[in-house]
Amino acid sequence: MAELFPLDDRANPAAEPELVLAPEEDVRAHAGLGNHAVIGIAFPAWRDGRGYSAARILRESGFTGDIRAIGDLTVDQLVFLKRSGFSSLQPARPLDPEAARAALARFPHVYQKATDGAAPAWALRHPRKAGAAE
Repeated sequence: MAELFPLDDRANPAAEPELVLAPEEDVRAHAGLGNHAVIGIAFPAWRDGRGYSAARILRESGFTGDIRAIGDLTVDQLVFLKRSGFSSLQPARPLDPEAARAALARFPHVYQKATDGAAPAWALRHPRKAGAAE
């Protein structure tokens, strides 16, 4: 197994994914996904972004376990992986931990809602309007 890189406290480094979804698979077609502790989503090529949608769908449907991105991953993808719901990575090539920490800390504010629950910059500037836009 390649080295596991946790993105949040849902990461389960001791567990292998019980299910690994290919980019072309629709997560909604799988019954009982909530019964898994770790679900892997394959990234066979860094340019294939379908896994982001799969993670978002899992989180929005209530999945609380570890969602692991597996494959061709780079430091440049970390913020997007975390925001879409991934909690751990199993990259094909090792990631530099310092570069990863720097990438995850680079932007303290976000501009749109995502599964990570971070408040968008507009909601921080206009807190009364934020509730109306939900």
